[in-house]
Amino acid sequence: MSNLAVLPIIIPMLAGIIVAFTNKNVKITRFLSKLFSIISLLVAAYVTYEVFLNGSIILETGDWAAPYGIILVADQLSILLILTTNIIAATAAFYAPHSLNIKQETHYYYTFFFLLITGVSGAFLTGDLFNLFVFFEVLLMASYALIVLGGDKVQLRESVKYVLINLFSSMLFVTAVALLYGVVGTVNMAHIAERVAEVEQKGILTTIGVILFFVFGTKAALFPLYYWLPRPYIVPNPVVSALFGALLTKVGIYSILRVFSLIFVYKMDITHESFIWIAGLSMLFGVVGALSTNNIKLIIAYNIIPAIGFIIMGIGIFNQDSLSGSIYYLIHDMIIKSALFLLVGVIAYVAGTSDLRKMKGLIHHYPVIGWLLFISAFVLAGIPPFSGFIGKLLLLRGALSADEVVITIIALLSSLLILYSVMKIFIRGFWGEKDDNKTYTKKVSAGFIMPIVCLLAISVFLGLGAQFVYPAVDGIAEYLLDPQIYIDSVLKE
Repeated sequence: MSNLAVLPIIIPMLAGIIVAFTNKNVKITRFLSKLFSIISLLVAAYVTYEVFLNGSIILETGDWAAPYGIILVADQLSILLILTTNIIAATAAFYAPHSLNIKQETHYYYTFFFLLITGVSGAFLTGDLFNLFVFFEVLLMASYALIVLGGDKVQLRESVKYVLINLFSSMLFVTAVALLYGVVGTVNMAHIAERVAEVEQKGILTTIGVILFFVFGTKAALFPLYYWLPRPYIVPNPVVSALFGALLTKVGIYSILRVFSLIFVYKMDITHESFIWIAGLSMLFGVVGALSTNNIKLIIAYNIIPAIGFIIMGIGIFNQDSLSGSIYYLIHDMIIKSALFLLVGVIAYVAGTSDLRKMKGLIHHYPVIGWLLFISAFVLAGIPPFSGFIGKLLLLRGALSADEVVITIIALLSSLLILYSVMKIFIRGFWGEKDDNKTYTKKVSAGFIMPIVCLLAISVFLGLGAQFVYPAVDGIAEYLLDPQIYIDSVLKE
């Protein structure tokens, strides 16, 4: 049973290797990519069922017991994110053939796509900090290849900034891990948590925690470390942008959630209190960026930043309601961001531009796309009864119970501005009179639309079916509030 924990890593890794040998035959590669993505999704669903039914699955590779061996931990938090990742990957696999050109497909897109999923899955499942660094590097190497796929000048320019920022943060990451190992003598997260509890988190450990937060905050694009994000996420193909927007920053925020609910929980007046202010600034600056541009892709990219702010707000407040809200909002945002990036990719394709000022009356030509965008805006902004509302309701309830009035006001204001930032695409680009001076002749196939519909359907279910999802999320929050449960399950004490 414990071997189930490695399958979400092994399956996409093998898929990436296999499709590398078939890359010249596009039809076979497409078929295999769809097949492997479905298999991986079904396996992730089964492992999720087992974890929620029977508890965490711990794999000690090579039969080396924790904390000495490489440990994979499929607990309720990690496996729920694995399932969400595979849902996004499956929709991307079906969308990709309609979005990519033959050159991009034959230049190993599908191989790097599966390696990206491998790295993301490994980061969610690993039980030690050094292997978290290793899986970060796996997903980053895949993302370096995907961001330049196509070879446009703008892609190469933005990739330099993206690579340099991530190289610097990776260097800082491995340095922080080395310092932590020097202090506590282990890199196993459960073992670190146990030893930190014994010494009650001295000043040097808090300093290391701040360094790790800087590393993860850079990767998650928190204020003021978000400056690198928007443009590198919009220059690749839309399917790559969807993967980046849905997954990469979320690995950073997951790392913060895991490390600061398990290890660094003894100096919250220094760490978690500052998270709340950073969250508020991330919300405000992110939504200002979204409002300041007429590039529809940039609008969605900037909206990643306030979403990360909402999630870090819950981690900072650190009570059961706020953590439930962070987890719910994290799942919601992964789904809706991938849908929105795919959707604006279709809009830019049919309009022939990403500039909102050059679009008008698109709903007369593409009504389905218009109404999908309308629904997506409401889901993203957290309008009842959609999934964003459930997460924000829990976050606001947690904030008010902790007397955090200022961040509550900022969150409510940001929600309204987020709604406007996306609705202006609908109002200016779709609504209104038909533009008789411009003809739109590009056809939109079902292959473009169905992945978006599937993602939106899941988002709607997360809102309307909250009574089925919330108990599981609330259970995860309760589990995170008691680090000893994780420690005992890994170290078998």
